[in-house]
Amino acid sequence: MNLSIVIPLLNEQESLPELHSWIVKVMIANNYSYEILFIDDGSTDDSWQTICDISAKDSNVKGIRFMKNYGKSQALHAGFAKAQGDVIITMDADLQDSPDEIPELFEMITNGGYELVSGWKKKRYDHVVTKNLPSKLFNWAARKTSGVQLNDFNCGLKAYRNIVIKNIEVSGEMHRYIPVLAKNAGFTKIGEKPVIHQARKYGESKFGINRFINGFLDLITIWFLSRYGKRPMHLFGAAGVLMFIIGFLATGFIIAIKLIKLYSGFETILVTDNPLFYIALTSMMIGTQLFLAGFLGEIILRTKNNEERYKISETSN
Repeated sequence: MNLSIVIPLLNEQESLPELHSWIVKVMIANNYSYEILFIDDGSTDDSWQTICDISAKDSNVKGIRFMKNYGKSQALHAGFAKAQGDVIITMDADLQDSPDEIPELFEMITNGGYELVSGWKKKRYDHVVTKNLPSKLFNWAARKTSGVQLNDFNCGLKAYRNIVIKNIEVSGEMHRYIPVLAKNAGFTKIGEKPVIHQARKYGESKFGINRFINGFLDLITIWFLSRYGKRPMHLFGAAGVLMFIIGFLATGFIIAIKLIKLYSGFETILVTDNPLFYIALTSMMIGTQLFLAGFLGEIILRTKNNEERYKISETSN
């Protein structure tokens, strides 16, 4: 099968028939073998019934339904698990992503040598203040932190080789960072293609300004996991040892000053009356806790099976 088109959705019943017809038109024009996977992420309208009606008329259409809203990442993860095509295309269901972009994305994967191609909506129809400016800031931070040089991490229109989506796990709200997850899994041939961004035709956006706050928090998480996820002792252990040494030296300094004053006959105070003593003691305690956190993290990693710790690609003759 050439293509699997994975479409997560939430309350998009009005756009689904038009989107399906548009995709089928593109598939037929390019003679692709394909499947369309609609993942209903707990819609409260008639989206699921619409998917069932479309599937009854088109055997290439399959549906997955969540009984409640779990989020786009979980919807994509479910779709990736079922996808069978050589190339997987993800797109939103609101008609803002154009199916006409699919042939070029497919070509970039199959003949362009890319493992992942992300869409870039250079011209957007979103509100400048609430979406465009925060999006530019978010994408800049993502590039600097991850090292993946994409202009639009948030674009839902992406293309993947099948092996890529089978070797990454999209959880939480990590759908924005699938290119980063792919890079961390060893897939470095990542490209970008400018795509058309169409104005929303039906309904309203499901994402508010809070998605950027969550996005930055997820960015910190993925930065940590990419750098220290396989060696937590390198971060927590080093920070713990540093904190403990600072506290230990400060304690030694306090005691040394007290001994010098006693030897010289100067008036002195109890060590426990010195505020610096409690700062030093707290520093040593925090250092010990950080060291133990890193040590426990290493133990947890060592108890995992090798298959869970790293991905293996096999070939056979």
